Amino acid sequence: MAQELLQMRDHISVQLEQIRAHIPRVAVLYRDRLHERVRGLLNELDVQIDRSDLIKEVAIFAERSDIAEEVVRLASHLDQFQEIVNEPESAGRKLEFLTQEMFRETNTIGSKASDVEISRQVVEIKATLEKIRELVQNIE
Repeated sequence: MAQELLQMRDHISVQLEQIRAHIPRVAVLYRDRLHERVRGLLNELDVQIDRSDLIKEVAIFAERSDIAEEVVRLASHLDQFQEIVNEPESAGRKLEFLTQEMFRETNTIGSKASDVEISRQVVEIKATLEKIRELVQNIE
């Protein structure tokens, strides 16, 4: 069972690394989409927008959608999960609590990051966490 738990933990770690690699592109993609939308609307209305206003909007979005802290915490939980699984005594309650914390971090990542690729990874992580939760409930 420990081996299976660690394999699932490794699967989550891979998904998390993919999220981490995608983070820098999220704000850039948002900026580009916003710029195109604003440009299209302004062309229709024959109005100009100040570039600094667009930069401020992108900065606000970047701040709200910053998931770096959650990614770091989830990675830390994964490390702690591995340590607990490798302990000689049974730690079912600890693993159950830690799995719950990993769900929280994953949900926050999913709600803050408005990116399709990150959403896919979040769904994959949540599915694996659900499998972990089922296994952990059988540990005393």
